[in-house]
Amino acid sequence: MLHSEPPRPLLEMRGISKTFPGVRALDNVSLTVYPGEVHSLMGENGAGKSTLMKILSGAYQADPGGEIMIDGKPLVVDGPLAARNAGIAVIYQELCLAPNLTVAENIYVGRELRHGNSRWGMIDRAAMARGCVGVLQRLGASFGPETLVGTLSIAEQQLVEIARAVHTKARVLVMDEPTTPLSSRETEHLFALIRQLRAEGLAIIYISHRMDEIYALSDRVSVLRDGAYVGSLDRESLSAERLVAMMVGRDISGFYKKEHAPYDRGHLLLSVRDVADGARVRGCSLDLHAGEVLGIAGLVGAGRTELAHLIFGGQPCTRGEVTLGDRTFGAHSPRDAIDAGLVYLTEDRKRQGLFLDMSVRDNINISVANRDARGGVLNLARGAERARDAISSLSIRVPHANVNAGALSGGNQQKVLLSRLLETKPRVLILDEPTRGVDIGAKSEIYRIINELARAGVGVIVISSELPELIGIADRVLVMREGTIAGELGGYTGQSITQEAIIALATGSQTALAQAH
Repeated sequence: MLHSEPPRPLLEMRGISKTFPGVRALDNVSLTVYPGEVHSLMGENGAGKSTLMKILSGAYQADPGGEIMIDGKPLVVDGPLAARNAGIAVIYQELCLAPNLTVAENIYVGRELRHGNSRWGMIDRAAMARGCVGVLQRLGASFGPETLVGTLSIAEQQLVEIARAVHTKARVLVMDEPTTPLSSRETEHLFALIRQLRAEGLAIIYISHRMDEIYALSDRVSVLRDGAYVGSLDRESLSAERLVAMMVGRDISGFYKKEHAPYDRGHLLLSVRDVADGARVRGCSLDLHAGEVLGIAGLVGAGRTELAHLIFGGQPCTRGEVTLGDRTFGAHSPRDAIDAGLVYLTEDRKRQGLFLDMSVRDNINISVANRDARGGVLNLARGAERARDAISSLSIRVPHANVNAGALSGGNQQKVLLSRLLETKPRVLILDEPTRGVDIGAKSEIYRIINELARAGVGVIVISSELPELIGIADRVLVMREGTIAGELGGYTGQSITQEAIIALATGSQTALAQAH
């Protein structure tokens, strides 16, 4: 009986190690990827995923002793050019494009066509435009080669990166958290494109913290933990329990924390009545009680973040009022809200939250530094003590408090920002996408913090696009649609908080169903 030979790996990374001063980032890691495969790479922030991919891309040099093979042949990746010439392309979370150049110029960057085929000739922009029309059409781009990249949306710019990889005849495509800035519709289009490229024989290494994406795309998943290879699972063996246990080294039966008891129904902390901004939010009301975790769900563009900004005072209300305890606000400011005990964690921690070039200690203390100042002089010893306590209580993984916040992983950056807010001793905490872009371990820590705050009587509002997260931690969920509160689940409503119920309210299908009957 004849047996077909197993496919030959396209990429093999064997015994890869990487040591930085005082830190062993990778320890004898191996990875095997086949053509026509989506191979997901998972692990907590700091597990070594990015370091491994930077070695593959030529950005880092591995320690002596390991090897990289393409089609069974050794490959020396001594720089990004060597990786590109070997058919390896990486699309990072922060896109590497020149916004002032055209699509064609970005696709051909480093490989520009010139008149007369001379390295000294003028750049032939017309030839480059003609040369990338085919790949843009193949990928279903709605823009042309002469479009300025700076005028494109994030999803369209990402497509330019993919077009550049395909145009260079990349055989291995690495995608690092590609859906973080995308809407659900843009994500679906990206998934369709990934499946198309897989069918064409590309090997795709996909890095994501989102379990639903891993299930939707992966043929196999490999897991790193603390710089070491833990193991791989094929599609048939995937489960959240197995993956998370491999990533964090422990069981996740208690992953989501809901050990508080709000339906003592604590006293009313926050009352929002008919607030609107004249644009996205069209009259919303809600109540939040002490010790309650209130979830807010909705599709992208439903007005969730805009509602949070109105409550916090980041944007003025055109109508309505916000009452916190015995204080009622009309068009108020964030300073008023913070003074009253209401704080807001932004969804964009890098641009609107953290001071990335300042130390962890200073980021933690910046909102309360004047609390223990004397005669206009900062109490640096108290600030250092406060930072040490925050680092310990929130399990922030950092070598010391003086390291810049920008050097930390996403999960640890989020916990630094959260610790700053907690130092203000809030009565109400609004968390906007608190676990976006953070790993499983950091998520678990954030859920623990939310639960402990609720147990202490703090009212917590969580805005999240991850429905399992809301279902796992929220006592009630409000669902927004087109700037209004479309419905409520959980609590005393008698309606269970389920993904189906949330989606029905968010899309209006429940209303349509009721009208049909």
